[in-house]
Amino acid sequence: MRVREIDDDEGQRLLRIVRRGIGSVVTWRRAQMVLLSAQGKPVARIAEVSFTSADRVRDVIHNFNADGFGSLYPKYSGGRPKTFTLAERREIKKIAKSKPTEQDLPFSAWSLTKLADFLVAEGVADDISHEGLRILLREEGVS
Repeated sequence: MRVREIDDDEGQRLLRIVRRGIGSVVTWRRAQMVLLSAQGKPVARIAEVSFTSADRVRDVIHNFNADGFGSLYPKYSGGRPKTFTLAERREIKKIAKSKPTEQDLPFSAWSLTKLADFLVAEGVADDISHEGLRILLREEGVS
Protein backbone atom coordinates (compact mmCIF):
# COMPACT_ATOMS: atom_id res chain seq x y z
CA MET A 1 0.00 0.00 0.00
CA ARG A 2 1.23 3.46 -0.88
CA VAL A 3 0.08 6.98 -0.27
CA ARG A 4 -1.66 8.69 -3.18
CA GLU A 5 0.38 10.90 -5.49
CA ILE A 6 1.24 14.10 -3.64
CA ASP A 7 2.15 17.37 -5.33
CA ASP A 8 5.09 19.64 -4.45
CA ASP A 9 3.06 21.87 -2.12
CA GLU A 10 1.80 18.89 -0.15
CA GLY A 11 5.32 17.48 0.02
CA GLN A 12 6.66 20.78 1.33
CA ARG A 13 3.88 20.96 3.90
CA LEU A 14 4.67 17.43 5.11
CA LEU A 15 8.38 18.29 5.31
CA ARG A 16 7.60 21.41 7.37
CA ILE A 17 5.55 19.38 9.84
CA VAL A 18 8.28 16.75 10.19
CA ARG A 19 11.25 19.14 10.35
CA ARG A 20 9.77 21.72 12.69
CA GLY A 21 8.02 19.28 14.96
CA ILE A 22 5.49 21.97 15.83
CA GLY A 23 2.31 20.78 17.46
CA SER A 24 1.31 17.31 18.50
CA VAL A 25 3.67 14.35 18.45
CA VAL A 26 0.80 12.38 16.94
CA THR A 27 0.66 14.78 13.97
CA TRP A 28 4.43 14.61 13.55
CA ARG A 29 4.44 10.77 13.52
CA ARG A 30 1.56 10.58 11.05
CA ALA A 31 3.21 13.12 8.75
CA GLN A 32 6.45 11.15 8.93
CA MET A 33 4.65 7.94 7.91
CA VAL A 34 2.95 9.64 4.96
CA LEU A 35 6.19 11.27 3.85
CA LEU A 36 8.10 7.99 3.98
CA SER A 37 5.35 6.32 1.96
CA ALA A 38 5.51 9.11 -0.62
CA GLN A 39 9.25 8.46 -0.89
CA GLY A 40 8.49 4.85 -1.85
CA LYS A 41 9.34 3.12 1.41
CA PRO A 42 7.42 -0.13 2.02
CA VAL A 43 4.92 -0.33 4.88
CA ALA A 44 7.08 -2.78 6.86
CA ARG A 45 10.06 -0.38 6.78
CA ILE A 46 7.89 2.61 7.76
CA ALA A 47 6.52 0.60 10.70
CA GLU A 48 10.05 -0.27 11.78
CA VAL A 49 11.23 3.35 11.60
CA SER A 50 8.08 4.65 13.32
CA PHE A 51 8.14 2.00 16.07
CA THR A 52 4.57 0.98 15.33
CA SER A 53 2.70 -1.83 13.62
CA ALA A 54 2.28 -2.24 9.88
CA ASP A 55 -1.50 -2.15 10.41
CA ARG A 56 -1.22 1.27 12.05
CA VAL A 57 0.87 2.56 9.14
CA ARG A 58 -1.72 1.26 6.67
CA ASP A 59 -4.48 3.01 8.65
CA VAL A 60 -2.61 6.33 8.59
CA ILE A 61 -1.93 6.07 4.85
CA HIS A 62 -5.51 5.04 4.11
CA ASN A 63 -6.87 7.94 6.19
CA PHE A 64 -4.52 10.40 4.47
CA ASN A 65 -5.60 9.13 1.05
CA ALA A 66 -9.25 9.61 2.01
CA ASP A 67 -9.15 12.81 4.10
CA GLY A 68 -5.90 14.57 3.25
CA PHE A 69 -4.12 16.71 5.83
CA GLY A 70 -7.10 16.70 8.16
CA SER A 71 -6.31 13.08 8.97
CA LEU A 72 -2.90 14.02 10.38
CA TYR A 73 -4.38 16.01 13.26
CA PRO A 74 -5.84 14.14 16.23
CA LYS A 75 -9.55 14.57 16.83
CA TYR A 76 -9.76 14.26 20.58
CA SER A 77 -13.22 14.48 22.02
CA GLY A 78 -13.07 14.82 25.74
CA GLY A 79 -15.28 12.41 27.55
CA ARG A 80 -18.94 11.76 27.37
CA PRO A 81 -20.95 14.02 25.06
CA LYS A 82 -23.32 16.61 26.50
CA THR A 83 -26.59 14.99 27.41
CA PHE A 84 -28.82 18.07 27.34
CA THR A 85 -29.72 20.17 24.33
CA LEU A 86 -29.52 23.94 24.49
CA ALA A 87 -33.31 24.15 24.82
CA GLU A 88 -33.29 21.67 27.72
CA ARG A 89 -30.50 23.59 29.44
CA ARG A 90 -32.46 26.84 29.11
CA GLU A 91 -35.59 25.21 30.56
CA ILE A 92 -33.63 23.74 33.48
CA LYS A 93 -32.02 27.13 34.15
CA LYS A 94 -35.41 28.89 33.99
CA ILE A 95 -36.97 26.47 36.48
CA ALA A 96 -33.93 26.61 38.78
CA LYS A 97 -34.17 30.42 38.92
CA SER A 98 -37.88 30.31 39.73
CA LYS A 99 -39.31 29.79 43.19
CA PRO A 100 -40.80 26.37 43.97
CA THR A 101 -44.03 28.11 45.04
CA GLU A 102 -44.44 29.29 41.42
CA GLN A 103 -44.61 25.60 40.49
CA ASP A 104 -47.25 24.99 43.21
CA LEU A 105 -44.78 23.20 45.44
CA PRO A 106 -44.91 23.51 49.27
CA PHE A 107 -41.33 24.66 49.88
CA SER A 108 -39.63 28.03 49.59
CA ALA A 109 -36.27 27.10 48.03
CA TRP A 110 -34.94 24.43 45.69
CA SER A 111 -32.54 21.78 46.88
CA LEU A 112 -30.60 19.93 44.21
CA THR A 113 -32.47 16.71 44.97
CA LYS A 114 -35.91 18.36 44.89
CA LEU A 115 -35.09 20.22 41.67
CA ALA A 116 -33.77 17.04 40.01
CA ASP A 117 -36.90 15.10 41.06
CA PHE A 118 -39.14 17.91 39.77
CA LEU A 119 -37.35 18.07 36.39
CA VAL A 120 -37.79 14.32 35.89
CA ALA A 121 -41.43 14.39 37.05
CA GLU A 122 -42.23 17.25 34.64
CA GLY A 123 -40.49 15.50 31.74
CA VAL A 124 -37.87 18.22 31.26
CA ALA A 125 -35.14 15.59 31.73
CA ASP A 126 -35.37 11.82 31.38
CA ASP A 127 -32.91 11.38 34.21
CA ILE A 128 -30.54 13.69 36.06
CA SER A 129 -28.54 13.19 39.23
CA HIS A 130 -28.24 15.97 41.75
CA GLU A 131 -24.49 16.07 41.03
CA GLY A 132 -25.10 16.34 37.28
CA LEU A 133 -27.59 19.11 38.00
CA ARG A 134 -25.08 20.93 40.22
CA ILE A 135 -22.49 20.86 37.43
CA LEU A 136 -25.00 22.00 34.80
CA LEU A 137 -26.19 24.90 36.98
CA ARG A 138 -22.62 25.97 37.71
CA GLU A 139 -21.86 25.95 33.95
CA GLU A 140 -24.97 28.09 33.39
CA GLY A 141 -23.98 30.54 36.14
CA VAL A 142 -26.88 29.72 38.47
CA SER A 143 -26.08 29.67 42.18
